[in-house]
Amino acid sequence: MPYPYVLLSAAVSLDGYLDDTTPERLLLSGRADFDRVDEVRASVDAILIGAGTIRADNPRLLVNSPERRAARVAAGLPPYPLKVTVSASGELDPAANFWHTGGEKAVYTTEKGAERIRALGIAAEAVPLGPELDWRRLLEHLHDVRGVQRLMVEGGGTVHTQLLRQGLADELQLVLAPLFVGDPRAPRLFGPGGYQGGRLRLVETRRIEDVVLNRYEPTAPGAGPLPVAADRHWLALACALAADCPPSRTAFSVGAVIVAADGTELARGHSREGDDPVVHAEEAALAKLDPADARLPTATVYSSLEPCARRSSRPAPCARLILDAGVRRVVTAWREPNTFVTDADGTGLLTAQGVDVLVLPGYEERAKGPNRHLL
Repeated sequence: MPYPYVLLSAAVSLDGYLDDTTPERLLLSGRADFDRVDEVRASVDAILIGAGTIRADNPRLLVNSPERRAARVAAGLPPYPLKVTVSASGELDPAANFWHTGGEKAVYTTEKGAERIRALGIAAEAVPLGPELDWRRLLEHLHDVRGVQRLMVEGGGTVHTQLLRQGLADELQLVLAPLFVGDPRAPRLFGPGGYQGGRLRLVETRRIEDVVLNRYEPTAPGAGPLPVAADRHWLALACALAADCPPSRTAFSVGAVIVAADGTELARGHSREGDDPVVHAEEAALAKLDPADARLPTATVYSSLEPCARRSSRPAPCARLILDAGVRRVVTAWREPNTFVTDADGTGLLTAQGVDVLVLPGYEERAKGPNRHLL
């Protein structure tokens, strides 16, 4: 972390197929939706497809609108986003359209794959990730080296499946076309094993001529010390809840959300909630749950500020309340400063008891927002 914002984009038939088995590509969308996709392409820093999609469709993967390319240039960006593909073997066609249209290109591959790509003279930067492909290393490289903030992924099904299953997709834009393929040999959106990360959250439905665009966000938290995209969504909510706190000059404004392993929101709270002038965010959220709730041991607590390790207003600090509830994972935006408690270390208290504590970069300023007057 941090990774780019990862947006998956796909169109499927009513029975979930990306294409049929005829030699010609099955066009699932119409002109208006193709224009929408072009608009999304123009808004991102990079577009990624798998090597299988290059072989099957031979796409150019361009921003087709001259006006949108001009707007990118006016904003100080190249006319086309970086084009990215992934191939462990490096067995790619040097004559494919992908390499000879648009702007810069990059291939993420293995050490052996990089040797093959260079030997073929493919017009792209070959980025070896080691002996095997690693999506987290790929996203880190795109973010840290290439400066990619938003990544659009246009397939194929294997790539979409891997990113969703590893919890690395922030958003799925899925277009549903009014037809059936009905051929089990045809490619499907999700491969074997599918997506097992709980229910997705529907954030938008839009009719575009005769197709329907559905936008989803993942909800299931990660497990253990590795962050997933849903962690970012829930932590952003916790930071937003901090703005609901009654103002104070003697205490921080904090928001907290407790989320079950399947992505179900269990409870939320914020500092000084209700009629209690000293209640903390995590304390307020936990108080709304049955201590015997079987979902708590696999739940995640999201808090805009590190759970407190010491406090004078109540016998038990929030870190102790979290431990007593059996929660084993905490995600936070901001380590507690020395404003009110010197050397506060809720993280140390939690980790000493085996709790995984993640501090996600990129959210500290949001957490500080309602507390500027205290800093």
